[in-house]
Amino acid sequence: MGAEERAFDPGRTGERPFSIHRMVKSGQVRPPIRLLAADIDGTLLNPEFQISKADLAALRRAHSEGVEIILVTGRRHMFALPIAQQLGFDLWLISSNGAITRSLSGETFHRDMLPADTCRKLCTTMQEFRGNTVLTFDVEHRGAVVLEHMRDLNESIQRWLEKNLQYIDFVIPLENSLTTDPVQAMFCGRIERMHEALRILAESGLENDITVLRTEYPVRDLSIVDVLNQGCSKGHALKRWADYRGIPREEVMAIGDNYNDIEMLAFAGLPFIMGNASEELRGKGWAVTAANDQNGVAAAIEQVLGAQVESKV
Repeated sequence: MGAEERAFDPGRTGERPFSIHRMVKSGQVRPPIRLLAADIDGTLLNPEFQISKADLAALRRAHSEGVEIILVTGRRHMFALPIAQQLGFDLWLISSNGAITRSLSGETFHRDMLPADTCRKLCTTMQEFRGNTVLTFDVEHRGAVVLEHMRDLNESIQRWLEKNLQYIDFVIPLENSLTTDPVQAMFCGRIERMHEALRILAESGLENDITVLRTEYPVRDLSIVDVLNQGCSKGHALKRWADYRGIPREEVMAIGDNYNDIEMLAFAGLPFIMGNASEELRGKGWAVTAANDQNGVAAAIEQVLGAQVESKV
Protein backbone atom coordinates (compact mmCIF):
# COMPACT_ATOMS: atom_id res chain seq x y z
CA MET A 1 0.00 0.00 0.00
CA GLY A 2 1.48 3.33 -1.09
CA ALA A 3 1.57 6.58 0.81
CA GLU A 4 -1.47 7.97 -0.98
CA GLU A 5 -3.55 4.91 -0.10
CA ARG A 6 -2.42 5.04 3.51
CA ALA A 7 -3.67 8.61 3.69
CA PHE A 8 -7.24 7.38 3.65
CA ASP A 9 -7.16 3.69 4.53
CA PRO A 10 -10.81 2.60 5.12
CA GLY A 11 -9.61 0.44 7.98
CA ARG A 12 -8.68 3.54 9.99
CA THR A 13 -12.11 5.14 10.11
CA GLY A 14 -12.25 5.43 13.87
CA GLU A 15 -9.04 7.35 14.34
CA ARG A 16 -10.38 10.89 13.95
CA PRO A 17 -12.66 12.28 16.67
CA PHE A 18 -15.77 13.94 15.28
CA SER A 19 -15.78 17.58 16.26
CA ILE A 20 -17.67 20.58 15.03
CA HIS A 21 -16.50 24.13 15.62
CA ARG A 22 -16.99 27.55 14.13
CA MET A 23 -14.23 30.13 13.86
CA VAL A 24 -14.84 33.85 14.36
CA LYS A 25 -12.44 36.39 12.89
CA SER A 26 -13.02 40.10 12.40
CA GLY A 27 -16.75 39.61 12.95
CA GLN A 28 -17.00 36.96 10.20
CA VAL A 29 -17.86 33.31 10.77
CA ARG A 30 -15.73 30.82 8.93
CA PRO A 31 -17.47 27.51 8.23
CA PRO A 32 -15.74 24.48 9.79
CA ILE A 33 -15.53 22.95 6.31
CA ARG A 34 -14.45 24.31 2.95
CA LEU A 35 -15.42 21.39 0.70
CA LEU A 36 -18.54 19.22 0.83
CA ALA A 37 -18.62 16.04 -1.28
CA ALA A 38 -22.02 14.42 -1.71
CA ASP A 39 -22.96 11.16 -3.38
CA ILE A 40 -26.08 11.23 -5.59
CA ASP A 41 -28.02 7.95 -5.63
CA GLY A 42 -29.20 6.85 -2.19
CA THR A 43 -27.83 10.08 -0.68
CA LEU A 44 -28.84 13.28 -2.42
CA LEU A 45 -31.74 11.62 -4.25
CA ASN A 46 -34.67 10.32 -2.24
CA PRO A 47 -36.47 7.03 -3.08
CA GLU A 48 -38.47 8.90 -5.75
CA PHE A 49 -35.14 9.93 -7.35
CA GLN A 50 -35.74 13.58 -6.47
CA ILE A 51 -33.78 16.14 -4.43
CA SER A 52 -35.94 17.19 -1.50
CA LYS A 53 -36.59 20.88 -0.92
CA ALA A 54 -34.81 20.68 2.45
CA ASP A 55 -31.69 19.07 0.98
CA LEU A 56 -31.61 21.55 -1.88
CA ALA A 57 -31.96 24.49 0.51
CA ALA A 58 -29.20 23.13 2.76
CA LEU A 59 -26.75 22.76 -0.13
CA ARG A 60 -27.55 26.25 -1.37
CA ARG A 61 -27.05 27.61 2.12
CA ALA A 62 -23.67 25.88 2.46
CA HIS A 63 -22.64 27.28 -0.91
CA SER A 64 -23.73 30.79 0.12
CA GLU A 65 -21.58 30.50 3.25
CA GLY A 66 -18.48 29.79 1.19
CA VAL A 67 -18.44 25.99 1.17
CA GLU A 68 -17.52 24.46 -2.18
CA ILE A 69 -19.93 21.69 -3.21
CA ILE A 70 -18.79 18.78 -5.37
CA LEU A 71 -20.99 15.84 -6.37
CA VAL A 72 -19.25 12.48 -6.37
CA THR A 73 -21.11 9.71 -8.13
CA GLY A 74 -20.94 6.36 -9.86
CA ARG A 75 -23.03 7.79 -12.69
CA ARG A 76 -21.57 8.86 -16.02
CA HIS A 77 -20.98 12.60 -16.19
CA MET A 78 -23.81 13.18 -18.66
CA PHE A 79 -26.24 11.09 -16.61
CA ALA A 80 -25.36 13.05 -13.44
CA LEU A 81 -25.47 16.47 -15.12
CA PRO A 82 -29.26 17.06 -14.82
CA ILE A 83 -29.06 16.40 -11.07
CA ALA A 84 -26.17 18.83 -10.60
CA GLN A 85 -27.89 21.51 -12.64
CA GLN A 86 -30.83 21.49 -10.22
CA LEU A 87 -28.61 22.93 -7.48
CA GLY A 88 -28.62 26.29 -9.21
CA PHE A 89 -24.95 27.20 -8.82
CA ASP A 90 -21.68 26.33 -10.54
CA LEU A 91 -19.85 23.24 -9.34
CA TRP A 92 -17.70 20.31 -10.42
CA LEU A 93 -18.62 16.65 -10.74
CA ILE A 94 -16.55 13.59 -9.93
CA SER A 95 -18.25 10.90 -11.99
CA SER A 96 -17.84 7.21 -12.85
CA ASN A 97 -16.65 6.46 -9.30
CA GLY A 98 -13.67 8.80 -9.56
CA ALA A 99 -12.59 8.23 -13.16
CA ILE A 100 -13.57 11.69 -14.43
CA THR A 101 -13.61 15.12 -12.79
CA ARG A 102 -15.38 17.68 -14.96
CA SER A 103 -17.23 20.99 -14.60
CA LEU A 104 -20.86 21.61 -15.49
CA SER A 105 -19.65 23.46 -18.59
CA GLY A 106 -17.60 20.46 -19.72
CA GLU A 107 -14.09 21.50 -18.66
CA THR A 108 -12.06 18.41 -17.72
CA PHE A 109 -9.76 18.47 -14.70
CA HIS A 110 -8.72 14.80 -14.67
CA ARG A 111 -9.45 11.49 -16.41
CA ASP A 112 -8.35 8.05 -15.27
CA MET A 113 -9.18 5.54 -18.00
CA LEU A 114 -9.07 1.74 -17.82
CA PRO A 115 -6.39 0.60 -20.32
CA ALA A 116 -7.91 -1.23 -23.27
CA ASP A 117 -5.46 -4.13 -22.94
CA THR A 118 -6.47 -4.59 -19.30
CA CYS A 119 -10.13 -4.49 -20.31
CA ARG A 120 -9.55 -7.22 -22.91
CA LYS A 121 -8.02 -9.46 -20.25
CA LEU A 122 -10.97 -8.65 -18.00
CA CYS A 123 -13.51 -9.64 -20.68
CA THR A 124 -11.73 -12.96 -21.15
CA THR A 125 -11.60 -13.63 -17.41
CA MET A 126 -15.27 -12.76 -16.97
CA GLN A 127 -16.47 -14.74 -19.99
CA GLU A 128 -19.40 -16.31 -18.13
CA PHE A 129 -20.70 -12.81 -17.24
CA ARG A 130 -20.85 -11.52 -20.84
CA GLY A 131 -24.56 -10.87 -20.52
CA ASN A 132 -23.98 -8.80 -17.38
CA THR A 133 -21.14 -6.70 -18.81
CA VAL A 134 -21.39 -3.03 -19.78
CA LEU A 135 -18.47 -0.90 -20.96
CA THR A 136 -18.59 2.90 -20.80
CA PHE A 137 -16.56 5.36 -22.84
CA ASP A 138 -15.92 9.07 -22.41
CA VAL A 139 -18.02 10.22 -25.36
CA GLU A 140 -21.47 11.76 -25.47
CA HIS A 141 -23.01 9.99 -28.43
CA ARG A 142 -23.88 6.44 -29.47
CA GLY A 143 -21.12 4.20 -28.13
CA ALA A 144 -20.84 5.85 -24.72
CA VAL A 145 -22.43 2.67 -23.33
CA VAL A 146 -21.57 -0.64 -24.99
CA LEU A 147 -22.87 -4.15 -24.35
CA GLU A 148 -23.53 -7.32 -26.29
CA HIS A 149 -27.21 -7.67 -25.38
CA MET A 150 -29.70 -6.79 -22.64
CA ARG A 151 -31.24 -10.21 -21.99
CA ASP A 152 -29.35 -11.02 -18.79
CA LEU A 153 -29.62 -7.62 -17.16
CA ASN A 154 -32.24 -7.35 -14.45
CA GLU A 155 -35.24 -5.08 -14.67
CA SER A 156 -33.69 -2.13 -12.81
CA ILE A 157 -30.69 -1.94 -15.12
CA GLN A 158 -32.87 -2.45 -18.18
CA ARG A 159 -34.87 0.65 -17.20
CA TRP A 160 -31.62 2.60 -16.84
CA LEU A 161 -30.47 1.39 -20.24
CA GLU A 162 -33.78 2.31 -21.83
CA LYS A 163 -33.31 5.89 -20.57
CA ASN A 164 -29.88 5.92 -22.23
CA LEU A 165 -30.78 4.27 -25.54
CA GLN A 166 -29.37 7.17 -27.56
CA TYR A 167 -25.92 6.43 -26.09
CA ILE A 168 -26.01 2.62 -26.36
CA ASP A 169 -24.23 0.53 -28.96
CA PHE A 170 -24.44 -3.26 -29.20
CA VAL A 171 -21.12 -4.85 -30.17
CA ILE A 172 -20.38 -8.59 -30.48
CA PRO A 173 -17.85 -9.52 -29.33
CA LEU A 174 -17.52 -6.74 -26.78
CA GLU A 175 -13.76 -6.53 -27.32
CA ASN A 176 -14.32 -5.06 -30.79
CA SER A 177 -15.41 -1.81 -29.11
CA LEU A 178 -12.01 -1.39 -27.46
CA THR A 179 -10.46 0.86 -30.10
CA THR A 180 -9.78 3.35 -27.29
CA ASP A 181 -9.48 3.10 -23.51
CA PRO A 182 -12.87 2.81 -21.79
CA VAL A 183 -13.80 4.66 -18.64
CA GLN A 184 -14.72 1.42 -16.90
CA ALA A 185 -16.32 -1.99 -17.12
CA MET A 186 -19.49 -2.72 -15.16
CA PHE A 187 -21.06 -6.01 -14.19
CA CYS A 188 -24.72 -5.62 -13.31
CA GLY A 189 -27.20 -8.11 -11.95
CA ARG A 190 -28.79 -9.71 -8.94
CA ILE A 191 -26.78 -9.52 -5.72
CA GLU A 192 -26.08 -13.23 -5.42
CA ARG A 193 -24.77 -13.45 -8.99
CA MET A 194 -22.61 -10.37 -8.54
CA HIS A 195 -21.09 -11.87 -5.40
CA GLU A 196 -19.92 -14.70 -7.63
CA ALA A 197 -18.50 -12.13 -10.06
CA LEU A 198 -16.61 -10.52 -7.17
CA ARG A 199 -15.17 -13.90 -6.21
CA ILE A 200 -13.89 -14.54 -9.72
CA LEU A 201 -12.43 -11.03 -9.95
CA ALA A 202 -10.60 -11.60 -6.66
CA GLU A 203 -9.03 -14.75 -8.13
CA SER A 204 -8.29 -13.22 -11.55
CA GLY A 205 -4.69 -12.15 -10.93
CA LEU A 206 -5.58 -8.64 -12.11
CA GLU A 207 -5.43 -7.05 -8.66
CA ASN A 208 -2.38 -4.94 -9.60
CA ASP A 209 -4.13 -3.59 -12.69
CA ILE A 210 -7.68 -2.81 -11.58
CA THR A 211 -9.83 -1.37 -8.80
CA VAL A 212 -13.04 -3.23 -8.01
CA LEU A 213 -15.92 -1.35 -6.39
CA ARG A 214 -19.44 -2.51 -5.63
CA THR A 215 -22.78 -0.83 -5.11
CA GLU A 216 -25.74 -2.76 -3.71
CA TYR A 217 -29.45 -2.01 -3.50
CA PRO A 218 -31.02 -4.90 -1.55
CA VAL A 219 -34.60 -3.65 -1.99
CA ARG A 220 -34.16 -3.91 -5.76
CA ASP A 221 -31.93 -7.03 -5.57
CA LEU A 222 -29.45 -5.10 -7.67
CA SER A 223 -25.68 -5.03 -7.50
CA ILE A 224 -23.27 -3.10 -9.73
CA VAL A 225 -19.64 -4.15 -9.74
CA ASP A 226 -17.44 -1.45 -11.25
CA VAL A 227 -13.96 -2.21 -12.54
CA LEU A 228 -11.73 0.82 -12.99
CA ASN A 229 -8.06 1.54 -13.46
CA GLN A 230 -5.82 0.59 -10.55
CA GLY A 231 -5.96 3.24 -7.82
CA CYS A 232 -9.12 4.88 -9.17
CA SER A 233 -11.91 5.54 -6.67
CA LYS A 234 -14.08 8.32 -5.31
CA GLY A 235 -11.59 8.71 -2.48
CA HIS A 236 -8.59 9.16 -4.75
CA ALA A 237 -10.45 11.65 -6.92
CA LEU A 238 -11.67 13.66 -3.93
CA LYS A 239 -8.17 13.78 -2.46
CA ARG A 240 -6.77 14.94 -5.81
CA TRP A 241 -9.37 17.73 -5.98
CA ALA A 242 -8.89 18.81 -2.37
CA ASP A 243 -5.11 18.95 -2.89
CA TYR A 244 -5.62 21.05 -6.01
CA ARG A 245 -7.87 23.44 -4.09
CA GLY A 246 -5.42 23.55 -1.18
CA ILE A 247 -8.00 22.18 1.25
CA PRO A 248 -6.77 19.87 4.04
CA ARG A 249 -8.81 16.73 4.66
CA GLU A 250 -9.85 18.09 8.07
CA GLU A 251 -11.93 20.69 6.21
CA VAL A 252 -13.55 18.18 3.85
CA MET A 253 -17.01 16.79 4.58
CA ALA A 254 -18.41 13.79 2.69
CA ILE A 255 -21.84 12.16 2.69
CA GLY A 256 -22.51 8.72 1.21
CA ASP A 257 -24.54 5.58 1.56
CA ASN A 258 -22.93 2.66 -0.27
CA TYR A 259 -19.82 0.51 -0.54
CA ASN A 260 -18.39 2.57 -3.40
CA ASP A 261 -18.38 5.58 -1.03
CA ILE A 262 -16.04 3.97 1.51
CA GLU A 263 -12.78 5.46 0.20
CA MET A 264 -14.35 8.91 -0.05
CA LEU A 265 -15.72 8.76 3.49
CA ALA A 266 -12.43 7.43 4.85
CA PHE A 267 -10.55 10.37 3.30
CA ALA A 268 -12.88 13.10 4.55
CA GLY A 269 -12.27 14.77 7.89
CA LEU A 270 -16.03 14.90 8.51
CA PRO A 271 -17.64 11.75 7.08
CA PHE A 272 -21.38 11.12 7.29
CA ILE A 273 -23.10 7.86 6.40
CA MET A 274 -26.77 7.93 5.46
CA GLY A 275 -29.35 6.33 7.72
CA ASN A 276 -30.51 4.16 4.79
CA ALA A 277 -27.05 2.60 4.42
CA SER A 278 -26.51 -1.04 5.29
CA GLU A 279 -25.88 -2.00 8.90
CA GLU A 280 -22.33 -2.98 7.92
CA LEU A 281 -21.56 0.54 6.68
CA ARG A 282 -23.36 2.28 9.53
CA GLY A 283 -21.18 0.28 11.91
CA LYS A 284 -17.88 1.74 10.66
CA GLY A 285 -17.80 4.51 13.25
CA TRP A 286 -18.75 7.39 10.98
CA ALA A 287 -21.41 9.89 12.04
CA VAL A 288 -24.85 8.70 10.92
CA THR A 289 -27.32 11.20 9.49
CA ALA A 290 -30.98 10.67 8.62
CA ALA A 291 -32.09 8.49 5.71
CA ASN A 292 -32.49 9.79 2.17
CA ASP A 293 -36.28 9.87 2.61
CA GLN A 294 -35.84 12.06 5.70
CA ASN A 295 -33.61 14.86 4.34
CA GLY A 296 -30.39 13.21 5.51
CA VAL A 297 -28.14 15.58 3.56
CA ALA A 298 -29.79 18.62 5.15
CA ALA A 299 -29.53 17.03 8.61
CA ALA A 300 -25.80 16.43 8.17
CA ILE A 301 -25.17 19.96 6.92
CA GLU A 302 -27.14 21.38 9.84
CA GLN A 303 -24.98 19.41 12.28
CA VAL A 304 -21.85 20.95 10.79
CA LEU A 305 -22.98 24.49 9.98
CA GLY A 306 -25.51 24.82 12.78
CA ALA A 307 -29.22 25.52 12.60
CA GLN A 308 -30.42 28.08 10.08
CA VAL A 309 -31.38 30.46 12.87
CA GLU A 310 -27.88 30.40 14.40
CA SER A 311 -26.30 33.84 14.80
CA LYS A 312 -23.42 34.60 12.46
CA VAL A 313 -21.52 36.76 14.94
